Amino acid sequence: MDMDWITAKQAALEWSITVRRVQVLCDKGQVRGATKLGDIWVIPKDTPKPIDRRTSAAKRQQQ
Repeated sequence: MDMDWITAKQAALEWSITVRRVQVLCDKGQVRGATKLGDIWVIPKDTPKPIDRRTSAAKRQQQ
C-alpha cells in the first residue's frame, strides 16, 4: 500500500496554522504518523489537525 505524504508547510496551509506550529506538534508527537526525513517533517495526507491543547476548549474536554 502506497501512502501519500504532505510537508509541514502543506499541513500548515490546510490546518490554518503556522509551519512552526506544525513542526512543534510533530516534534512533541501530537501529529499521528509524522516522520522526520532529514530536516523536514512529512505527515500522512489524511491526518486530521490535532486538538490545540493550549485552548480552554481543549482543557474543558480533558475534564
